[in-house]
Amino acid sequence: MRTRVVALEAQTGRRERPCSSPRCLPARFISVDTSPTPAPDTARTAAPPPDDPSTGKGPASGSGPSTGKGTTGGKGTASGSGRHRTGPAGGTPAAGRTDDARNTSTAGRTTETGNRPTAGRSAGGARRATPGHRTNDTRRAAAERSLAENRGTTRSGDTPDTTDTTEAADTAGPPSAGRRRRTVLLLLGLTAVTSATALVLGLLSWAPDPPEPARPLTLAEGERLAAVRVTNLRDLRAGVRVTAGTGAARLELVGWVDWSRSLLYLDVGGPGAGAERGLLQRSGPVLVIRPDPAAVPTPAAPPLMPPTDRWQLHRPAPGAHLAPVLDLLLDLAADRPDPTTRTAPSDGARWIAREAVPAGPLDVIQAPLPSGTPAASTAIGTPSAATPAPDGQTRYWLDQDARLHKLVTVLPGTGPVTMTFNREDRPTLRPVDALGGRPGLPRALTDAEQRRLDRLPARLRAHGGATVTLTAPMGTETNLRGAGWLSWTARSAYLAVADLGVPDRRTLLRRDAAGLARADLPAADGGGGTAEAPARPPLPPPTGGWRVSRPARDDLSVLVDAAIATGSVGQRGAAVRVREDVIAGRTVDVIESGPADARLRYWLDRDGSLRRLELQTDAGAWAHLDLQPAVVPRLAANPRPSASRSPAPRPGAR
Repeated sequence: MRTRVVALEAQTGRRERPCSSPRCLPARFISVDTSPTPAPDTARTAAPPPDDPSTGKGPASGSGPSTGKGTTGGKGTASGSGRHRTGPAGGTPAAGRTDDARNTSTAGRTTETGNRPTAGRSAGGARRATPGHRTNDTRRAAAERSLAENRGTTRSGDTPDTTDTTEAADTAGPPSAGRRRRTVLLLLGLTAVTSATALVLGLLSWAPDPPEPARPLTLAEGERLAAVRVTNLRDLRAGVRVTAGTGAARLELVGWVDWSRSLLYLDVGGPGAGAERGLLQRSGPVLVIRPDPAAVPTPAAPPLMPPTDRWQLHRPAPGAHLAPVLDLLLDLAADRPDPTTRTAPSDGARWIAREAVPAGPLDVIQAPLPSGTPAASTAIGTPSAATPAPDGQTRYWLDQDARLHKLVTVLPGTGPVTMTFNREDRPTLRPVDALGGRPGLPRALTDAEQRRLDRLPARLRAHGGATVTLTAPMGTETNLRGAGWLSWTARSAYLAVADLGVPDRRTLLRRDAAGLARADLPAADGGGGTAEAPARPPLPPPTGGWRVSRPARDDLSVLVDAAIATGSVGQRGAAVRVREDVIAGRTVDVIESGPADARLRYWLDRDGSLRRLELQTDAGAWAHLDLQPAVVPRLAANPRPSASRSPAPRPGAR
């Protein structure tokens, strides 16, 4: 610290009054110089010559007495090498500290007049000029070095106490951190400008790579194309979206295809849907729909658990766009590769392009449809987003595992067709009751199940009777609904039957041991209700208008006769358990029995009661009677059949 004060005095020519506390010094001077270089003298100018009469003194020496006013006699004599030199880092020698203290005390008593050094200061300077010490130039150079070190260590926030140190700080220039910051910002700006310029030049000069020209299929590509249908069958199911036709005749289908069971479950929409707008299920050749004329034109994915009501057997109108599209969807699966799709010059199969999709790269291959599927039309329909190749050929979008992701073709009478498959959307589908319900794993009956089936006739007679609800898709134009009673004790039945195609009419049906009688009445006279849910027949039965005949072999008669027969299921061991199901909140076992041309299914609960009886009709659909044990009104006997009357056409006739 003392060394820094001396350096300042050497530069400015003024002596600073020392402070008893180090905190009074400016922050820039609070440091210790531990270098072995001796500190400069307190006087900036050289001592006057010994014979200068202005000083009033002789030559300065360490042993001569001092006559100056500011000196302290013998106490002022000290060795020049120990007065201002600091010792090692551990501390200052005792002699040096004593001389410093004395000099500090003397300097405190010394006064300055007009910035002119006093006699004591001149005497000190004379002592420093003795032989063996540094010259004035050496001391001045050491003082300048010390001041330069102080400037380098001074922080920007320090404020010195003297005017000279403030002026020195002002000339030190901007901090090095500020210069580095400006340099970094300048470099970042130059980098941004360079990048933007390169980007603009690249965009202006960019041109897409030319597409790879079409070429014949390689052997691997031909094998993948041949394995498409096998892969579909192996994957079981997939989500599908179909657009067929153009303009006002356009159809849109959304849903799923289950190739393993030849099952489709779709929502039909688009401007050309017409009466088929709504839900659709198809199992093999059997097609049932649940029409919804009020549905929005744009289809959506149908509910996984299909509704249970309003399903009816359907046959598409001749020339409709729907039938060939559904046929193509189901024909895209097979149990062996198709040899006609392998690479051969006569096939015309060619690789067209490669497309990148989220599922991965796809190869676009142009080839004919597989054998057994509807042939593609060579004529091009109205252009649309689904328009295939200019020559009308089918195009496949295949991944590296022979999975079909997209198919574009043209079908006769339909026009352009686009099918897009979602290979990740693979839920388990449940057919509706008209298609037999969800599949099961048929097995032989257990002993407990066989005993319940054997005791069924006695249990039904104990119940006496039940209310009946009929749902019977008998044909493409005959979808029957009915309600009434059935008596196992009297072996008779009385129902009101409605045909969805004739909603304002009812057919009353009476069955007993003598035969079958029918009467056609207006809906209001036949019990009322709607065609989808008719009410029970009127009591007592009307007296006129009955047509009496012997028991017929139509599906409706077979189903009612089987229900009246008190559960006789034929030979023991011929029945199999199809699955477990739930009806009206009760768990049942579905047991199938009967000949192949008239298979019956008995839905038995765990108490042995019959809850439903199903019959597979000639159309391939399943008709059923739901039974609920109840008290049945006593019914009069049917009129006797008349030989002179010819039987009228009956609903559900085979």
